[in-house]
Amino acid sequence: MLRNVLRSVIPNAPNLRHVCLQTGGKHYLGPFDYFVETQLPHHPHDPPYTEDLPRLNVPNFYYDQEDILFEEVAKRDGLTWSVHRPLGIFGFSPYSMMNIAGTLCVYAAICKHEGVPLLFPGTKEAWDGFTEVSDADLIAEQQIWAAVDPNARNEAFNCTNGDVFKWKHLWKVLAEQFEIENYGFDEKGERLRLEEIMKGKESVWEEIVRKNKLLPTKLNEVAIWWHADVSFDVGEDILVSMNKSKEHGFLGFRNSKNSFIAWIDKMKRYKIVP
Repeated sequence: MLRNVLRSVIPNAPNLRHVCLQTGGKHYLGPFDYFVETQLPHHPHDPPYTEDLPRLNVPNFYYDQEDILFEEVAKRDGLTWSVHRPLGIFGFSPYSMMNIAGTLCVYAAICKHEGVPLLFPGTKEAWDGFTEVSDADLIAEQQIWAAVDPNARNEAFNCTNGDVFKWKHLWKVLAEQFEIENYGFDEKGERLRLEEIMKGKESVWEEIVRKNKLLPTKLNEVAIWWHADVSFDVGEDILVSMNKSKEHGFLGFRNSKNSFIAWIDKMKRYKIVP
């Protein structure tokens, strides 16, 4: 698909100057099935990840996309490229296949509705370990910068908020946003998986939508359980370096707690969740 787009656009868009490709943290971790099967937190690379790390010796469509980008852009003189590698993204995309913030909002809404504790559906390492995320607006800002600043031409850049957090802290924020008093990590219980505990909740979501006069949605449209489960499988200290981006002139950042709250507010404002 990417090759077809570039081969259609590049020869027919004389004013095109720059192409941004957005990939992500799987550049360093490998595809989902790979980094889950390798039993992280024993990561293939030692974090924090830098843009010059060698590619993993596993099939990875991010590598294929980069190679296509380099090949097609090189066919026209003066056309430049940049690659952007966010980690998990906080944003507003209720119908996407990888919306961690939206999925957690739906999970919290169901817990609130049923009067059950908001338990963290992940590993102890994910609960206690440091991690990073990427605000969707920040990613856009970095791509705009890369498109117009000569210092960013023909380079790959990590893109995260620039701070670190622990899910144990953001879980408190999530509970507060949905007015849930009983929340946390079950130290004695088995690892929770949302795909299992949220199975058969379609009618519950229909009731929540009806009761709160929300935008009519199906549960599988707004909650991607498998993606959240994988996100909380990856263990501790999934960190990248933002030094290269800063050294090339991009100084954008976000407070991840404020980012999380802002996207939760937007989900509520657009009547996706109560």
